[in-house]
Amino acid sequence: MSKSIKELSLHYDPINESNTFTSGDIVEGRVVLEVIKEIKVDSFFVKLTGDAHVSWTEGSGDDETTYSDHERYFKLKQYFIQESSKKDGPVIRPGSHVFPFRFQLPKQNMPPSFKGFHGWVKYVLTVKLSRPWKSTSTHTELNFVLRNDGTNDHLLQPQSGTQDKKMKLFGSGKMSVTVTTEKTGYMQGETIRVFVDIDNSSSRDVKLKYSLKQQQTFIAGKRTNRGYKDIVKETRDRIPSGEKSKFIVDMTLPHDLTVTLENCRILNVQYELKVYLDVSFASDPEVRFPVVILPAEQQCPPWQGPPGGFQPYPPPQPNLVPYPGVLPPPPAGLYPNLYDPTVLPYPGAAAGVYPNPHAIQPGFHPDPSAPVYDPNQGTKESSTNMPS
Repeated sequence: MSKSIKELSLHYDPINESNTFTSGDIVEGRVVLEVIKEIKVDSFFVKLTGDAHVSWTEGSGDDETTYSDHERYFKLKQYFIQESSKKDGPVIRPGSHVFPFRFQLPKQNMPPSFKGFHGWVKYVLTVKLSRPWKSTSTHTELNFVLRNDGTNDHLLQPQSGTQDKKMKLFGSGKMSVTVTTEKTGYMQGETIRVFVDIDNSSSRDVKLKYSLKQQQTFIAGKRTNRGYKDIVKETRDRIPSGEKSKFIVDMTLPHDLTVTLENCRILNVQYELKVYLDVSFASDPEVRFPVVILPAEQQCPPWQGPPGGFQPYPPPQPNLVPYPGVLPPPPAGLYPNLYDPTVLPYPGAAAGVYPNPHAIQPGFHPDPSAPVYDPNQGTKESSTNMPS
């Protein structure tokens, strides 16, 4: 902070216990500005942005190439002090000032917050105070999650598959593994229960192994970069030659596991369950299923019926809405310019406008009538590693 500004802070009001937001939600809060001595102001605003970005480098030296792409979902901006062409702009006198703000997140299909190997999805609140020859800003991120729109019935479908293997070299006979899961979609922290039926009619001993793998895919133009991460990877009992065995495998998902992300043009996150028999010096018979991870608030209840008649699960096809999406129409008129005078009053002088924060009771909430802002009305701003 500068010699003239003691505090510039940004606070938003959580709307639920998990401190998450989703499309259509209201984001409201306040900016606190404490000034030690009088300052001239060119502009003062708060903005809310939603962006996805990917970037990675391949090669080295003269052959090094960087691939990147960006996707913007929205930019909403609210001015406390509008930019002016006047030479003698407004000033803010010493004291503590509180500026309420209110935005509505667009009602469109946007990906959840994410940070991965080569990219991210971020929803950021930023406040910026511009003065002659200098500026001061601060920001905070919102945790954005997918909205449960009630279209997850297909994730309740069980999955089942069988893989046979006939031994030719280093053994004789055959083996088979049948794998069944209760459903396809699981919430963070939930347990995946897998039923495994093994018939080892070969002359070889085998081991049961299984894994849950995360795949992150980043796309820049025609270039693609994939990264993998093992969420679960375990080995179970040995199945001797000539024996049949049945197993129930439970895999508990981490509570902070990244959710499946498939509604972004430049990156996605997917999961695959793999169950296989480890056969030394031979190819392994394996069964693979896609798994969809949902936010903890969007639980899929366990499937109750038999696995018969299962059809292979197709990956979910999100209903993409191209940017810019259709936003709610803003009310007539801009946010009232409460700083019309060229000299701002001391705190408390304009009662009912920006009262002295020491007089604000706990639980203060900004005026609910504050408007929703049209992102097209804002001017471009930039900051380090963050698009405008």
